[in-house]
Amino acid sequence: MNLLSVLLFISSLSCTLVTGFLFTYAVVVMPGISKLGDKEFLRAFQVTDEVIQNNQPLFMLTWIGSIISVIGLIISSLISLGLTDAWLIVSVGIVYLLGVQGITISVHLPLNNRIQKLKIDELDDKSLNEQRLHFESRWNYFNNIRTIIAFFVNLVLLLIITSK
Repeated sequence: MNLLSVLLFISSLSCTLVTGFLFTYAVVVMPGISKLGDKEFLRAFQVTDEVIQNNQPLFMLTWIGSIISVIGLIISSLISLGLTDAWLIVSVGIVYLLGVQGITISVHLPLNNRIQKLKIDELDDKSLNEQRLHFESRWNYFNNIRTIIAFFVNLVLLLIITSK
Protein backbone atom coordinates (compact mmCIF):
# COMPACT_ATOMS: atom_id res chain seq x y z
CA MET A 1 0.00 0.00 0.00
CA ASN A 2 1.50 3.34 -1.04
CA LEU A 3 1.24 6.68 0.78
CA LEU A 4 -1.59 7.90 -1.46
CA SER A 5 -3.69 4.81 -0.67
CA VAL A 6 -3.01 5.15 3.05
CA LEU A 7 -3.98 8.83 3.03
CA LEU A 8 -7.09 8.07 0.98
CA PHE A 9 -8.13 5.46 3.55
CA ILE A 10 -7.36 7.70 6.57
CA SER A 11 -9.10 10.70 4.96
CA SER A 12 -12.16 8.62 4.16
CA LEU A 13 -12.32 7.23 7.69
CA SER A 14 -11.79 10.55 9.46
CA CYS A 15 -14.18 12.44 7.17
CA THR A 16 -16.79 9.73 7.72
CA LEU A 17 -16.46 10.14 11.48
CA VAL A 18 -16.82 13.93 11.16
CA THR A 19 -19.86 13.44 8.92
CA GLY A 20 -21.40 11.14 11.53
CA PHE A 21 -20.84 13.76 14.19
CA LEU A 22 -22.47 16.48 12.07
CA PHE A 23 -25.32 14.15 11.10
CA THR A 24 -25.95 13.25 14.76
CA TYR A 25 -26.22 16.92 15.64
CA ALA A 26 -28.55 17.51 12.67
CA VAL A 27 -30.97 14.66 13.36
CA VAL A 28 -30.69 13.94 17.11
CA VAL A 29 -28.96 16.53 19.28
CA MET A 30 -30.38 19.80 17.97
CA PRO A 31 -33.92 18.46 17.38
CA GLY A 32 -33.80 16.97 20.87
CA ILE A 33 -32.67 20.07 22.71
CA SER A 34 -34.97 22.25 20.56
CA LYS A 35 -37.84 20.86 22.61
CA LEU A 36 -36.43 22.57 25.70
CA GLY A 37 -37.28 26.05 26.89
CA ASP A 38 -34.87 28.87 25.98
CA LYS A 39 -32.81 28.76 29.16
CA GLU A 40 -32.54 24.96 29.14
CA PHE A 41 -31.75 24.91 25.40
CA LEU A 42 -28.92 27.42 25.76
CA ARG A 43 -27.55 25.65 28.83
CA ALA A 44 -27.71 22.23 27.12
CA PHE A 45 -25.80 23.60 24.16
CA GLN A 46 -23.23 25.22 26.44
CA VAL A 47 -22.64 21.96 28.28
CA THR A 48 -22.28 19.79 25.15
CA ASP A 49 -20.14 22.36 23.35
CA GLU A 50 -17.95 22.76 26.43
CA VAL A 51 -16.78 19.16 25.99
CA ILE A 52 -15.55 20.07 22.50
CA GLN A 53 -14.17 23.46 23.54
CA ASN A 54 -12.12 21.71 26.23
CA ASN A 55 -10.34 19.78 23.46
CA GLN A 56 -11.81 16.34 24.10
CA PRO A 57 -8.93 14.16 22.82
CA LEU A 58 -10.83 11.70 20.61
CA PHE A 59 -12.92 14.47 19.10
CA MET A 60 -9.84 16.59 18.41
CA LEU A 61 -7.95 13.63 16.93
CA THR A 62 -10.82 12.95 14.57
CA TRP A 63 -11.62 16.56 13.67
CA ILE A 64 -8.06 17.85 13.26
CA GLY A 65 -7.02 14.48 11.83
CA SER A 66 -9.55 14.89 9.02
CA ILE A 67 -8.07 18.27 8.11
CA ILE A 68 -4.47 17.03 8.18
CA SER A 69 -5.25 13.84 6.28
CA VAL A 70 -7.20 15.68 3.57
CA ILE A 71 -4.41 18.22 3.11
CA GLY A 72 -1.92 15.35 2.97
CA LEU A 73 -4.15 13.53 0.48
CA ILE A 74 -4.31 16.57 -1.79
CA ILE A 75 -0.53 17.06 -1.71
CA SER A 76 0.22 13.36 -2.13
CA SER A 77 -2.18 13.02 -5.06
CA LEU A 78 -0.64 16.00 -6.82
CA ILE A 79 2.87 14.60 -6.31
CA SER A 80 1.96 11.00 -7.22
CA LEU A 81 -0.55 11.55 -9.98
CA GLY A 82 -0.14 15.09 -11.25
CA LEU A 83 -2.99 17.57 -11.55
CA THR A 84 -4.51 15.93 -14.62
CA ASP A 85 -5.15 12.64 -12.79
CA ALA A 86 -5.56 14.08 -9.29
CA TRP A 87 -8.26 16.64 -10.11
CA LEU A 88 -11.07 14.67 -8.45
CA ILE A 89 -9.15 14.12 -5.21
CA VAL A 90 -8.00 17.74 -5.17
CA SER A 91 -11.53 19.00 -5.87
CA VAL A 92 -13.22 16.86 -3.23
CA GLY A 93 -10.51 17.78 -0.72
CA ILE A 94 -10.99 21.48 -1.32
CA VAL A 95 -14.77 21.09 -1.09
CA TYR A 96 -14.32 19.35 2.29
CA LEU A 97 -11.90 21.94 3.62
CA LEU A 98 -14.05 24.90 2.54
CA GLY A 99 -17.54 23.41 2.81
CA VAL A 100 -17.16 21.60 6.12
CA GLN A 101 -14.19 23.10 7.92
CA GLY A 102 -14.60 26.58 6.43
CA ILE A 103 -18.24 26.76 7.53
CA THR A 104 -17.24 25.48 10.97
CA ILE A 105 -14.58 28.17 11.36
CA SER A 106 -16.59 31.05 9.90
CA VAL A 107 -20.07 30.28 11.24
CA HIS A 108 -20.18 27.65 13.97
CA LEU A 109 -17.17 28.61 16.08
CA PRO A 110 -18.27 32.26 16.43
CA LEU A 111 -21.84 31.19 17.27
CA ASN A 112 -20.61 28.56 19.74
CA ASN A 113 -18.21 31.03 21.38
CA ARG A 114 -21.01 33.56 21.74
CA ILE A 115 -23.19 30.98 23.50
CA GLN A 116 -20.26 29.94 25.73
CA LYS A 117 -19.87 33.54 26.94
CA LEU A 118 -23.53 33.91 27.94
CA LYS A 119 -24.24 34.19 31.63
CA ILE A 120 -27.55 32.40 31.26
CA ASP A 121 -28.64 32.74 34.87
CA GLU A 122 -28.30 36.53 34.62
CA LEU A 123 -30.51 36.90 31.51
CA ASP A 124 -34.25 37.59 31.58
CA ASP A 125 -36.72 35.57 29.50
CA LYS A 126 -36.76 38.08 26.64
CA SER A 127 -32.96 38.12 26.39
CA LEU A 128 -32.80 34.32 26.54
CA ASN A 129 -35.29 34.09 23.70
CA GLU A 130 -33.39 36.66 21.61
CA GLN A 131 -30.11 34.80 22.12
CA ARG A 132 -31.72 31.51 21.14
CA LEU A 133 -33.37 32.98 18.05
CA HIS A 134 -30.09 34.57 16.93
CA PHE A 135 -28.27 31.27 17.41
CA GLU A 136 -30.50 28.28 16.68
CA SER A 137 -31.78 28.79 13.14
CA ARG A 138 -28.43 30.00 11.77
CA TRP A 139 -26.51 27.19 13.49
CA ASN A 140 -28.92 24.52 12.22
CA TYR A 141 -29.08 25.94 8.69
CA PHE A 142 -25.32 25.91 8.26
CA ASN A 143 -24.95 22.56 10.03
CA ASN A 144 -27.35 21.05 7.50
CA ILE A 145 -25.27 22.50 4.66
CA ARG A 146 -21.98 21.16 6.02
CA THR A 147 -23.59 17.78 6.76
CA ILE A 148 -24.76 17.45 3.15
CA ILE A 149 -21.36 18.54 1.84
CA ALA A 150 -19.58 16.09 4.15
CA PHE A 151 -21.88 13.27 3.04
CA PHE A 152 -21.13 13.86 -0.64
CA VAL A 153 -17.39 14.19 0.04
CA ASN A 154 -17.53 10.80 1.75
CA LEU A 155 -19.47 9.32 -1.12
CA VAL A 156 -16.85 10.51 -3.62
CA LEU A 157 -13.96 9.30 -1.45
CA LEU A 158 -15.58 5.86 -1.19
CA LEU A 159 -16.12 5.79 -4.96
CA ILE A 160 -12.46 6.64 -5.49
CA ILE A 161 -11.42 3.87 -3.10
CA THR A 162 -13.64 1.29 -4.78
CA SER A 163 -12.46 2.27 -8.25
CA LYS A 164 -8.81 1.46 -7.41
